[in-house]
Amino acid sequence: MLCKFCISTQIFSIYDGDRERMKEHLIVFDTTLRDGEQSPGASMTQEEKIRIARHLERMKVDIIEAGFPAASNGDFEAVKAVAKNIKESTICGLARATKNDIDRAGEALRGANSARIHTFIATSPVHMEKKLRMSPDQVFEQAVKAVKWARQYTDNVEFSPEDAGRSNLDFLCRVLEGVIEAGAKTLNIPDTVGFTMPEQFGQLIHTIRKQVPNSDKAIFSVHCHNDLGLAVANSLAAVINGARQVECTINGLGERAGNASLEEIVMAVRTRQDLFLCDTTIDATHIVPTSKLVSSITGFPVQPNKAIVGANAFAHEAGIHQDGVLKHRETYEIMRAEDVGWGANKLSLGKHSGRNALRSRLTELGIELESEKIFNTTFIRFKELADKKHDIFDEDLHALVSNEATNLQEHYKLVSLTAHSETGKTPYAKVVISEMGKELQAESNGSGPVDATFRAIEKILSSDAELQLYSVNNITSGTDSQGEVTVRLQKSGRIANGNGSDTDIVTASAKAYLSALNNLHSKLQK
Repeated sequence: MLCKFCISTQIFSIYDGDRERMKEHLIVFDTTLRDGEQSPGASMTQEEKIRIARHLERMKVDIIEAGFPAASNGDFEAVKAVAKNIKESTICGLARATKNDIDRAGEALRGANSARIHTFIATSPVHMEKKLRMSPDQVFEQAVKAVKWARQYTDNVEFSPEDAGRSNLDFLCRVLEGVIEAGAKTLNIPDTVGFTMPEQFGQLIHTIRKQVPNSDKAIFSVHCHNDLGLAVANSLAAVINGARQVECTINGLGERAGNASLEEIVMAVRTRQDLFLCDTTIDATHIVPTSKLVSSITGFPVQPNKAIVGANAFAHEAGIHQDGVLKHRETYEIMRAEDVGWGANKLSLGKHSGRNALRSRLTELGIELESEKIFNTTFIRFKELADKKHDIFDEDLHALVSNEATNLQEHYKLVSLTAHSETGKTPYAKVVISEMGKELQAESNGSGPVDATFRAIEKILSSDAELQLYSVNNITSGTDSQGEVTVRLQKSGRIANGNGSDTDIVTASAKAYLSALNNLHSKLQK
């Protein structure tokens, strides 16, 4: 139970039985909308960024890094829109240590209720020499100038020495001392290339805090990449050694092998309060709904054995494990599934369930719909699904809501699909599509029913888009399970993802392909 939280001192009380222990606040800095979007194919529209940001706000994420305003006009407008719509979380914009970048970030964040500028410059020898072509003295001067520029827009300035893990320690400390003196309130130490080991990275944080004379005037943060699979381990090692902000993403999304996973860090710290002198104020019941939303929007499926949010995270197959859990949950479960947003009651609804039952179950799952219009169309789709399968599981509801929100503005819509596959015969598909209310149809053969369906759609629309990804995952178990299909298309340098779910995998594939075409059409119109 949390109480008496004080943001100014970063201290709050946690009750542990009859004892009250003072715990420091571990700040959660989510960069799904910025670093997460740098995953190839994970680009998001402005509307999608706002939807994710609202989920992060409900989760009580402290800081949302909304983007890199100087990167493009689209990124600038997205940061501006998130800043306007989100009131409870601090909104952050990333900027290189240049006046132009910082001015763009400051302008984009002008409408934020609480704003932060995050500026950075590389400090490792290889980056300074090969990328920046600057001397250490020049880098030091530029870092200090950048912080002073940023403070013209906000007192909440964060500084990152890029590639800190491979930087010279004395020079790194010199830069950090200088930017603190210039007014940086947060110092982020990034393991930019995922190179360091947990013990090494923890020791780095400990040494920096000890050697930088004015380190007590700033909060230390970490931003770890997962190239060697150690992003979460490195982040936790840093927290144990005094870091009080962690930069992370939903599902560990991010460029290359990704970033530290928000859900893993939050639950590791919360589960092992015997080791950590801090805790987050995250509402963990929103973790699973947010994970599913991010997966749906980006087209990056969550692997079944992913910690916390994977479909198998709380499943028990072995007889010994099942017996132990039935006798006492804590024999094999160190946290409760419902605490992170999984439903305790898997069999939730059926074809006779009404609107109030659906609304109540969505609320229990931590799913908050943006409007009554979305709820109405979700209820219609729910009834259609209930006619196809006897039991509606929580996972079905998550997929239903994600797809419904994604498909609200459909330029192309599937009207009907006929697909035929027979041993020894060429697969065949006939598709009827509605384009802004006008029905169009075509038929085609293919190497399989899905291939035939995609070919038929292309006969109608002639999109000339290149298929980059086709992925199928089951939403629940059983032969009547919905299949969830992810499609990624590319055209004219634009990449778009689409998702579709249905008990018929061919129909789900058609929905996903059209969803990707809808997103691609939206991007090409801008």
